[in-house]
Amino acid sequence: MAAGRKATTQISRLAHRATGTAAANRMVPEETPVAFSFAGTTHAVMMASPADFEDFALGFSLTEGIIGEPEEIEAIEVEDHGAGIDIQIRLKDQANTRFEARRRRLAGPVGCGLCGIESIEEAMRSVDAVGASKLTLDADDIARSVRLLSKLQPLHSETGAVHAAGFYIPGKGVVMAREDVGRHNALDKLAGALAKAGMDGASGAVVVTSRVSVEMVQKTAAIGSAFIIAVSAPTALAIRTAEAAGMTLVALVRGDDFDVFTHPDRVAPGVAQHVA
Repeated sequence: MAAGRKATTQISRLAHRATGTAAANRMVPEETPVAFSFAGTTHAVMMASPADFEDFALGFSLTEGIIGEPEEIEAIEVEDHGAGIDIQIRLKDQANTRFEARRRRLAGPVGCGLCGIESIEEAMRSVDAVGASKLTLDADDIARSVRLLSKLQPLHSETGAVHAAGFYIPGKGVVMAREDVGRHNALDKLAGALAKAGMDGASGAVVVTSRVSVEMVQKTAAIGSAFIIAVSAPTALAIRTAEAAGMTLVALVRGDDFDVFTHPDRVAPGVAQHVA
């Protein structure tokens, strides 16, 4: 965490209950603008929890396809500017050349139709194929992964207002977790933490406390996992993208109940039916 940055703040509010109304205190999460700058130029700004900045920078760079491996980053420097955080990321020569070419391709004058097409293509970039994965989970694994992740959410326990992303390995449990006010941010921070630890993404499942959008599927595939498990529902595009990538998408996990939307063969036989 940057110096002087707190993840939560205590505020006073008026609490209305059936028994009456009274002033009370509550902890709420902080969020701050976090800019990712490559070669001194800002590439993206996210509203995020002020924590795990290096994990965030590394994970974002990986899941957005800016780098292919952590070694392509020369240095990460976190600068606190008061109004927000600027993360300066220096890429090594080949990675920087690729990034500059990508930036030139996407940049253009306002109103440029082709630029819009290229931006759409960038958003709908191809997803890493994970269909070769041999990982299988049973119903107990799926229920356990969500239950264990809920115990690794100190910020959520304190505020009730942040998302979490965890990595579940059968027989080991949730071995790593990250929290953030943004669901994509939590997943990026997890991706960075896994990469720093040298963990193989194919060895486990990504578990999230949010709905599953197409970006969550893209980022899970970039991690290398063939499983995404979520407590909320997926979008139609997320389902189609997971199907095409060979990824098993499990969602709406409620206790022992859950729905399998794609590639049910990785879920132990007799445990769940494919959802149409």
